[in-house]
Amino acid sequence: MAAGSSSTDSNQQVDRISSLYPKVDESETPLPRCWSPKDKFTFIGLSQNNLRVHYKGVGKTHKDAASVRATHPIPPACGLYYFEVRIVSKGRDGYMGIGLSAQGVNMNRLPGWEKNSYGFHGDDGHSFCSSGTGKPYGPTFTTGDIIGCGLNLIDNTCFYTKNGVNLGIAFRDLPSNLYPTVGLQTPGEVVDANFGQLPFIYNIDEEIKEIHSNTRQSIERHPICDKEGQWQSTIQKIVSTYLRHHGYCATAEAFDRSTGQTSPEELASIKNRQRIQKLVLAGRMGEAIEMTQALYPGLLERDQNLLFVLKCRQFVEMVSGNDSEVRPSAHSPRSSPNVSPTHSYGGASVSSVGASSSGSASNGLVSNGVDNGIVEDDDAAMEVEDVEESSNGSILNGDTMPDDQPHSPRKSSSEACSPRQLCCGNRSSLEKVLSFGRDLQNMSVQLRREHGKNESNKKALQDAFSLLAYSDPWSSPVGYLLDPVQREPICSALNSAILESHNMPRQPPLDLVLGQAQECLKLMSKVGLGACAFASVEEFLQ
Repeated sequence: MAAGSSSTDSNQQVDRISSLYPKVDESETPLPRCWSPKDKFTFIGLSQNNLRVHYKGVGKTHKDAASVRATHPIPPACGLYYFEVRIVSKGRDGYMGIGLSAQGVNMNRLPGWEKNSYGFHGDDGHSFCSSGTGKPYGPTFTTGDIIGCGLNLIDNTCFYTKNGVNLGIAFRDLPSNLYPTVGLQTPGEVVDANFGQLPFIYNIDEEIKEIHSNTRQSIERHPICDKEGQWQSTIQKIVSTYLRHHGYCATAEAFDRSTGQTSPEELASIKNRQRIQKLVLAGRMGEAIEMTQALYPGLLERDQNLLFVLKCRQFVEMVSGNDSEVRPSAHSPRSSPNVSPTHSYGGASVSSVGASSSGSASNGLVSNGVDNGIVEDDDAAMEVEDVEESSNGSILNGDTMPDDQPHSPRKSSSEACSPRQLCCGNRSSLEKVLSFGRDLQNMSVQLRREHGKNESNKKALQDAFSLLAYSDPWSSPVGYLLDPVQREPICSALNSAILESHNMPRQPPLDLVLGQAQECLKLMSKVGLGACAFASVEEFLQ
């Protein structure tokens, strides 16, 4: 949590401050980063990116005091907030106050003198809590000293440090939405603020570790009354459904036997889903689609968008050489992106279009599409034609990367092929890919006509087609598509669709429970419960 090495780059400084408070969503609750040029008294001057404060009044009486607040209040999701102030010059008398105040508190006063204002003063070492009368708290401070102010948003206490030494709790039962505040009163007083853009003198890490440990212990020790065993039974069902959802057949069977549970889904169905998932995760999309159509008739016919996404992924796998369409040793399923051989798009079946166009670029997308009136109104209609033109100068001619060309880490993956193994390294395979792409384009246009625009489908198609424009797709801007990890969301979507078709939940209850826990943490932050900063769902899953 403590800041690392210093940096003058403003972007790195912003990242440093954000890293101190990872649970804070700054789009909703921005962090204090500097003093506010608007929320200050006139005797306060600001410089050095509004981080340096100097006094410019006459400083004759306490009525000449002046304060400034930070740009934003301290977000509850910080959990433990801390900032430091370096005394550049104590000025004439060193009447300086460092602390916190709420919005609307009079800035013609030192922090601590007004209601909802709290301060530690340098001239006498007293703490002031919403009152003009202070109490002995710590040592005085002067030029060269560094004073820190910490706000614990779990127990609503405030502590101070001097030159890296904790002085103990100064205030308790603090309200929410407090701002870092400093006040000056006599000529020559100058202070610099460190909101985390530089390393702190005080080791705040130790404080954070202790609070984190206490929060975890509080969660683990929370009493749960389960006299009738309902909690245990519910948890067992959650575990069982999770195992079955993801196809862990043997584990699910063993778990159910040990807990005496029964499953609403037959073991054969689970194994079928498992087989399909393995094909998808291996990149053998054509076989996965064919098996889905055989085992779950009508599923993909009813969910055309899902079929389209699967086919876009199949195109990607064909480019990388993983799909069975371009693997000579593998069983080759139907290549057309249609649901079945009899389903037609634009007046002609997609399978017949693919067959007629697979051998020649002259029978490609443009001639087929325009003749049938299909592609005239589609934004991506020229994608395949553009790919064919670009490919004539690179992949179509069998270009590969030289031996000394450095490879991306993806290329060494067991799931991926090197550039020399790309299906597009030979003309026959590339023609299959282009034929498949023309059919896929036709399917896209037909879906758009029947169901309207779908930006997600459009992007998936354009990204997939873009792969053919590069001799080394892995190094291209869309090379991430070839990463095997991109198969996982598609695998999950297909698995969920199969389950839903059998009147079972699309998501396992465990995923819903975890999602609810994450939302609870967000709600804790919104209502000002600082413990949310130290409660991590991921930590308990490890």
